[in-house]
Amino acid sequence: MADAVDWNLAAALGSRVVGGGPKLSPEEASQVVAELYYLAGEATPLVQETTGLDAYLASEVKVVDRSEWIRSNLDSFQRISEPLTERLENAGAFTREIGSRATGAQLGLVLGFVGSRVLGQFEIFTEDHPRLLLVAPNMVAIERQLDVVPRDFRLWVCVHEQTHRIQFASAPWLTGYLLDNIHEYMRLSDMSTQELFARLAAAVRAVRSGDEPDGIIGAFHSGEQKVVFDRLTAVMSLLEGHADVVMDEVGPKAIPTVRYIRAAFQQRRAAGTNGWEGLLRRLLGMDLKARQYAQGATFVRAVLADGGMRRLNAVWESPDHLPTRAEIEDPALWLKRL
Repeated sequence: MADAVDWNLAAALGSRVVGGGPKLSPEEASQVVAELYYLAGEATPLVQETTGLDAYLASEVKVVDRSEWIRSNLDSFQRISEPLTERLENAGAFTREIGSRATGAQLGLVLGFVGSRVLGQFEIFTEDHPRLLLVAPNMVAIERQLDVVPRDFRLWVCVHEQTHRIQFASAPWLTGYLLDNIHEYMRLSDMSTQELFARLAAAVRAVRSGDEPDGIIGAFHSGEQKVVFDRLTAVMSLLEGHADVVMDEVGPKAIPTVRYIRAAFQQRRAAGTNGWEGLLRRLLGMDLKARQYAQGATFVRAVLADGGMRRLNAVWESPDHLPTRAEIEDPALWLKRL
């Protein structure tokens, strides 16, 4: 069977691009890993108390380095890329070879760039139980850059990731919902070579001018894809915004320097929109990810202000209760509908 991606090329290129991270002695590295495992456990009751959610989901906590994070993501991508593989089955051998290598190179470069920045990830598209990944070298690099208290920063990040675990535990239908929409989006991505180059030119112009709110990804959408993309954007905004609010709401009793951490982290996030890195982030759609955090957090706070945590937790009861993208941008619409 043909592969949509040259996975070996993606892994090799991503690991080469990402680098190893900050220098640590073996003793320092062991201490960081041990503390992250401990704090991941400490974060769970904080999330339960803050959210009022206590559903259980069997999952594994794994502290990883950058290359391990890349390999883990490639494993997940391989599991969800079936629609792309089906399309390649109908292409000629030359097209399959060129297409898979081009996609592998692109994916490797993207993961290499992101892999030096990501702090944690709750990975749901796994072979067995979901995994909570904590990227130790990035944790150390960013806490040094921000000059924050390491223990507080590490717990703050663990709270965010454990919030994702509890979200999926509270909504057992959510993994299937995301996978169905991802597959639908992939199946709708069929384009001729001429159409591909036309959209690529339009995408570059749109990103440069700032006219495309969804960046280069949005410029490639067909009308049908836009509908699916908006559904995915809405649910990702909810998940990330909810986790962002929870990690701050645990408060200074659990994380004494939480206010300072948030201010420093927001300043770092804003600085990433400038210069060549800002352009690269827009090309990769990472500025859209930042907007998801901001809009999702605004939505969550608006619902909390109106009806408290019990009102907000209705979103985990059914796919019909998920906000649309328009409702994320205008929470009053969701509050009225529900």
